[in-house]
Amino acid sequence: MSSTAAAVIVVVIALLVGALALFRIAWRVAEPDEALIISGFRTSERPEGVGESMGFRIVTGRGCLVVPGLTKVRRLSLEAHESQISVPCVSQQKINLTLVGVVVYKVGDDYRSIANAARRFLDRPATELETKVQNVFVGHLRAIAGSMTVEEMISDQDKFAQQVRDRCSQEMESFGLVIDSFQIQAITSQSNYIENLAVPHQAEVEQNARIARANAEREAVAQEQNAQAQMAQSVRDTDIKKAGFQAEVDKATQEARQQGPLAEAQAHQAVVEEQTRVAQLEAQQKEQQLQVDVRKPADAEAYRQTTLAAAARDARISQAEAEAQETKLRAEAAATQTKLQAEAQAAAVKLQAEAQANATRLNGQAEADAIKAKGLAEAEAVKARMEAEAAGIERRAAAMSQNQEAVIAQQIAERLPEIVGAAASPFEHIGQFTVLNGAAGVTSALAEIIQQAGALTGLARDSLLPALNGKNGHASGSANGNGHQPASDPADQPAKS
Repeated sequence: MSSTAAAVIVVVIALLVGALALFRIAWRVAEPDEALIISGFRTSERPEGVGESMGFRIVTGRGCLVVPGLTKVRRLSLEAHESQISVPCVSQQKINLTLVGVVVYKVGDDYRSIANAARRFLDRPATELETKVQNVFVGHLRAIAGSMTVEEMISDQDKFAQQVRDRCSQEMESFGLVIDSFQIQAITSQSNYIENLAVPHQAEVEQNARIARANAEREAVAQEQNAQAQMAQSVRDTDIKKAGFQAEVDKATQEARQQGPLAEAQAHQAVVEEQTRVAQLEAQQKEQQLQVDVRKPADAEAYRQTTLAAAARDARISQAEAEAQETKLRAEAAATQTKLQAEAQAAAVKLQAEAQANATRLNGQAEADAIKAKGLAEAEAVKARMEAEAAGIERRAAAMSQNQEAVIAQQIAERLPEIVGAAASPFEHIGQFTVLNGAAGVTSALAEIIQQAGALTGLARDSLLPALNGKNGHASGSANGNGHQPASDPADQPAKS
């Protein structure tokens, strides 16, 4: 191994030893009964409830690292302290007393108490802490003792001690201290008041003792006298019992002698008693029979009559009430029905009148419209007929002026049914028509009828030609002359028609 490696190893070991030594110097451990108060650097952690102005750290039950030279570590003891207190005071009865008590106290385990105690008692002598505690208790002990009598202090020391603890706890908490225990050890008086309190009780006890001894002696004498009296009473009872036994013997002898007459009298008495009992039973039987035969039926009949009368009365009342209610309901129903009928009739009359008025108005308007339409239609029909007749006459006149033969043929064709009817009129009154030669006979008959119709047609044509010629001549004459139309010939009337 080279010297350089050895040097490095030595340096490393030295650094480790130095680090361990530095750690040992910087490491502080708080014992279970103490708290470490570290000041120097303001800590970022603040225990809850210790106030905003505290800038030191509190460590309990664990270790921590500190920086030597920059921080200061002090230890605050958390162990219990005991202090004896002797207080001269005056009771409520103005009696001078001396109270002796023992208080056990310590710094509280919470951070607030440790902080308060550290601000007040850190690095202070223990006597100063004890003095402050005694001053607190002395004041409160005197105040409480002045409000109580000596008898109350002696008889109820627990209550007295509890009042002292309650009053001192608040001030002790401001110091960061808690009271573990407080006990009154002694209450003394220079005037022997407490000792004299026991004298009446002691005298009473002695008196009770003497009374008890006297009572015991009296009881003993009484017991002796009772024993003697009981002995005498026993002797007397024995003599009395002997005399009683003798009397019973004599009585038994006499009863034995009188047993016969006595038995006969007792038998007669028993017979009389039985007869009396039988008579009583018969009387009770008759009374019960009367109850069953007379009273019970009478009560039942009376109850039945009463019940029937009450039921009939209730029925009549109910019937009357029902009839009254029915009459009332009928009247109300009739009134309602009458009212509804009147309202319905009024509404019907109103609707009927309105309907009739509307119907009359509509009928009048319809009749007026119908008459108007009928008049217009008739006027239009007359106008159309007149126009048609005028047009027909004009066309017929024009046709006749142009083609008389065609007009005649048209008129003959129009009247052909009448002509044929006139030709067939000879056969109108023939009931039976007998054809002798069958179909040929029918054909010849029809031919004759047609021939007659043709003859009639020719006659009609011949008769129409002069009329048409006359009309044409008049028409031409009127057209060629001075325009005066001659009077019409009666022969022209058929042609016009």
